[in-house]
Order: sequence, then structure tokens, then C-alpha cells
Amino acid sequence: MNARGFDLAQLRTFIAVTEAGSVSAGAQRVFLSQSSVSEQLKKLEERVGQPLFIRSKQGMSATPAGAKLLDHARRIVALCDAAFDDMLGRTLDGEVRIAITDYYRPHDVAEIIRRFANQHPRLRLHVTVLPSAVIDSSAGDNAYDIGLSLRLTEEGRGTHKSTSIRREKLMWVGATQMLRERPALTPPWPLVLLPATCQLQRRVVRMLDEARMPYLISHSASGVAGLQLALRAGLGISCLNESSIGEGLMPCPASFGLPALPAAEFHLLPGRPGESAHVTNARAALAELLV
Repeated sequence: MNARGFDLAQLRTFIAVTEAGSVSAGAQRVFLSQSSVSEQLKKLEERVGQPLFIRSKQGMSATPAGAKLLDHARRIVALCDAAFDDMLGRTLDGEVRIAITDYYRPHDVAEIIRRFANQHPRLRLHVTVLPSAVIDSSAGDNAYDIGLSLRLTEEGRGTHKSTSIRREKLMWVGATQMLRERPALTPPWPLVLLPATCQLQRRVVRMLDEARMPYLISHSASGVAGLQLALRAGLGISCLNESSIGEGLMPCPASFGLPALPAAEFHLLPGRPGESAHVTNARAALAELLV
């Protein structure tokens, strides 16, 4: 008789591939070769006796059985990690204030925070979404304990040493319906922008100015969520990082001739001198989930 239960390594790999959307991207998260990841997924599907993924040219998505297992897998892995930390005396408790840029994986960030909270139930979290410029400028003001901000690869900001935890492409995007109906959209470009305090939006305008490409600001949004809504409504085009491009949006065609964009990096700001050990440990634990 086969032993009951799951292989923890297979569950970790399953979670990584499901969240990343492909074997190659998932393999990078768990530091395994693609062949090893494929073999683990095959054994896991054999274990449960049903397919866990729908495979297509667009990537991999969970079947209904896969979605059910994903919920269980996250809880199992979180409980295992919490038990291990507890046995080593690394259980996190106390209060931690986290400031996160609203560009960071807006469709996934709530789940990431939920998983972090489940892994460390004694930790009291206060999460605030702020512009990157505010996060960076207030790094020394004790306004938060852990900060995650966005920076462009061609531009540094401030003197704070930080850790780059994720890099994404930046893309010109617009409403899928609008771009399909108007594939020959021409200047002046209708722009949907955030306030001038957003360094990414400032860079967008500067690039258009440098390229002498006419534009008009058709809508101003207060945050990334508002910008996404305005874009889906077809009010114009804008620039977003890959993980911010959700349903109803698509990249602008190359035929538009828009300027090439730099990459975006998400940086985890370093701790302040003399910070408490539980904040330092919480930063390290959160970094593992933010990649």
C-alpha cells in the first residue's frame, strides 16, 4: 500500500509553477532545472490521479483540481515553515509596518501578504500602499519598518543600499478593445498618467518630449488601480510593468513607434541602524515571498 500524504518538495514546486504560469519561470523560483520541475509535477499528478494543469501556448494554468490542491499546498507549506522556524527559535512576533509600492504585483500582493501572515500568526502586520518616491524619501523617518519600492534600471535614487528582488519589463499598454479597433492609433498620444510625484510617469513624459512625440493628458489617476481602470475604459495609453497588466489590457503594437522603455526593479530597502531583531527577521522572511 502506498503511503498517504504529499511530498513537500513537490508541493513547493507545484506552488511555484502555478504562481509563475510556466515551468521555466517556476524552476527559477525553486532553483531547479526545468527537467527536474517537470518530473516533480508528473509525479504529483500521478499521486493525485488527475491533471493539475491546463497547458497552452500562453503558459500553464490550474485545473479545478489544481486550484483545490493549491489552496491546500499553501497551507501545508506555510505550516511546515512555521513549525521549522518555531523549533529553531525563529518564530516572529511583535508588530511590523510594511510600505509597498502599488506597482508591485497588484493582482498577487494580497495573497502574498496573506501567506506571510499565515506563516507568522504571532506577527501583527500593518500594510500601507504608497508611491515609491514617498517610500524612498521617508526611509529615515521611522514611518515604516519594511519598505518595497520601484526603481528604473537606468536611474538610481538616494543613497540607501537596497536589495533588488524582482525585475520586470515596462510596456506601453492600452485597452485590448481599443487597440484592436484602432491599430493605427497616431499622435497626439492620449496619455493616462499618475501624479508628477511618480518617477515612472515622469520618465514616460520625458521620453516622449525627448522623442518630440506629441501627446495630450487625457486622464489623471491617483494610483495604479485608478490608472488600470482608466486604461480599461479606453481613455488612453500608459506605461505599466508586466505584473500590472491584467485582464482587458494589452501591450501597444510596435507599429506605434513609441520609445523603448527601461526595465523596472523592485527594491527592498535595508533596515535602519539599531532596528529590532524581529523586524530584521521579518524582512528576510518576507523577501522569500516577494521574489
